[in-house]
Order: sequence, then structure tokens, then C-alpha cells
Amino acid sequence: MKKSIMTAVLYVAAVMGGFAAYDEWVVEKQQVVAGNMHETNGHGAQTHESSHEHGSDNLHDVQSEVNVSVQAEKEEVVIFLKDKEGNPVTELEINHEKILHLIMVDESLQKYYHVHPEQTGKGEFRVTHSLKEGSYKAFVDIKPKHLAYHVTPVPFQVGNPEVAADHGLSPDSTLTRQVDGETVTLLMSSLQANEPVMLNFELDQTNLTPYLGAMGHVVILDEKAQHFLHVHPSDEKQPIFETKFSQPGIYKIWAEFKQNGKVRAFPFVVEIKGEK
Repeated sequence: MKKSIMTAVLYVAAVMGGFAAYDEWVVEKQQVVAGNMHETNGHGAQTHESSHEHGSDNLHDVQSEVNVSVQAEKEEVVIFLKDKEGNPVTELEINHEKILHLIMVDESLQKYYHVHPEQTGKGEFRVTHSLKEGSYKAFVDIKPKHLAYHVTPVPFQVGNPEVAADHGLSPDSTLTRQVDGETVTLLMSSLQANEPVMLNFELDQTNLTPYLGAMGHVVILDEKAQHFLHVHPSDEKQPIFETKFSQPGIYKIWAEFKQNGKVRAFPFVVEIKGEK
């Protein structure tokens, strides 16, 4: 009798232990999936409202489920969104007051455009925007409802430009910029890779107003325009941003602020050092 009771107790313990192990495995698996979703470009399958940064940095192993193509003429840019089966992607969430953010840069990273195409068909967006003949890269920032997505560069051309030359960037000797009479100074807490970096912008805040639901936006590209980061303020009322550079190298930073009713982009070039 005692032996039967003992056997039953051991059996129940084993079953409970099995359920506990299974429950722990499920929770751990869900956390990993949630973590991957959080890194999938912030406008992919993550809950973006809890994040201040999104982009393609460090996401080479994340499989995007949205294919983006760009066609451009001198006066219009057209974007097509399709899933892996070639079907138009139609379910997108509003993200910072817009359904789609389009960042475009030229090959030398001297021209920068942040525009918001309007939907003109299923998976189709258009914007009227004048571009000079040349080679460009587009970064389409969206938040699909049910598909994984991260921003990657989409090369396109306007006209028939000559073969692209290699344009290198040089770090700025001073991080103060003036655009249309407004002055902005960038203060960085660190220039080291793989550690948190605070980007604090000093500017006249008396005429600073929210732009696309935030007190500013920061876009960061490496000098090859392969890695993209779109950073939003970590403080609702102050132009303070937090990010991390995963690799050493030279990066270009565009800080966008709305002052006196006009949006201006202030460019900075910095060099991030390797780990100590």
C-alpha cells in the first residue's frame, strides 16, 4: 500500500514538473519571439509605442516578409509593397501620425528627404517630389499589422546618371549646425560602439513644437547607407534621444525639428570608435 502511495506521489510530482518545465519553455520562447519582433525594425511586428528606436542595424538574421520596390521620375516617386507571395501589402498601422515614412538620400549622403507618400492603390503609394538626376537610396518606414518587417535600403535611379563615384564622409570638427537661421548643437554622451549613447540637442526651444507626434526625429545612416536607424525622443518634452551603434565607423545623423512652423533637418557626421 505504502509502495503504491509513493508511486502515485512520484508520478504526480513528475507530471507537475513536466508542466512546470513546459510552461517555462513556453514563456521563454514567447520572450525570445517578442524580443525578435521588437528588433524587427520597430515598424515590423513589434508594438512600436513602447520603443523609441527602430531600424536595420544588427538585423541581418531577421527575415522580412515585405518586399519593397521604388520607381522614380523627376517629379514623382512610387512605392510598391508586396508579401513573399507577390500579393500587395494592405494592412499597415499608423505610425507617428503617418502610414508610411519615406527617407531618401543621394549617393553622397548630401541630399536628404523625409516625405510621406499617400496610398493610391493596394500596396501602392505615391508622392510628388522633385529629384535631380542621380542615384539614390530609399528607406521605407512602415508598420505592417501581421508581417515581420525591417527597413533596408532600396537603390533607385532618376534619369541616366553616370557611374556612381565613391563618396567618403569625414567626421565634423564641430557638432554645431545652422539651418535657415536656427542653430542646433549635438552633445553625445559617448562615441564608443556597443554602448548606450545619449544624443542631446541644444536649440531654441521657445519656438519648438511637436512634429509627427514627437519633439523631434533622428535618422542615422552609416557611410555606406546600409544600416538605418530612426530614433524618437526618450523624453516627451525634451529633444533627448538614446541609441546604440553596433559597429565602429563613420555615421551621418540628421536631426529633424519643427521650429516656427517649419521643419528643418540638421546634419552631423560622427566617428564611432571600436570597443575599448
